[in-house]
Amino acid sequence: MRHTEIKRLLSANAICIASIILATLIPSLFLKNFSILRTHLIWLCICSASVGTVNIISYLILKPNPSMKRSSAAHKVAKFIRCCVYFFASCILFHGIIVLYGAPLIESVLETFLFAVLLSTFTTLHCLCLLGPNFQVWLRVFSKNGAMSIWDNNLQITTVCSMVGAWLGAFPIPLDWDRPWQVWPISCSLGATFGYVTGLLIAPLWIYWNRKQLTYKSR
Repeated sequence: MRHTEIKRLLSANAICIASIILATLIPSLFLKNFSILRTHLIWLCICSASVGTVNIISYLILKPNPSMKRSSAAHKVAKFIRCCVYFFASCILFHGIIVLYGAPLIESVLETFLFAVLLSTFTTLHCLCLLGPNFQVWLRVFSKNGAMSIWDNNLQITTVCSMVGAWLGAFPIPLDWDRPWQVWPISCSLGATFGYVTGLLIAPLWIYWNRKQLTYKSR
């Protein structure tokens, strides 16, 4: 395994982490009373847009899985439309799952949907950028020994960490502490964000530590 590829992965992950930090700090310079707790919905929108934009640009520049086939403009447009449909469907699916796990069905619909958008940005958007709108390839990557590159391993780790972080973030909500961060969905979105950042930090280290044991099949 080439060290250059691990460095490229580390650089991409570092840029993603920086985008989250900037999405938290920069708006306070332009928006009055901006904070994660007081203006959480605005932060959700800015963070999702920032991370999504950085991910798309990073994958376009680094091209971790370059295609050997030259596709036409019509094919690229169709692929882009399918990606948009997949992402929107992911937001709807996450929204439904979150409601099934106890989120308000009627009240706080906007809050729940924006949280679903954040989760989709941390998980589904990565799949779309790396693997394209191909659900069978997604299933292969997330199956046992399905990774075919360090980018696939990175996708697995960040996705799992984001989901686990969101799940752990729900635990403080019903507690009678009466804290501002217990308002739905602040703790869950913060948990997902911390989980995502943790995955971005852990993935390159785990890959480097296990580089001699990792073997990949050709695509």
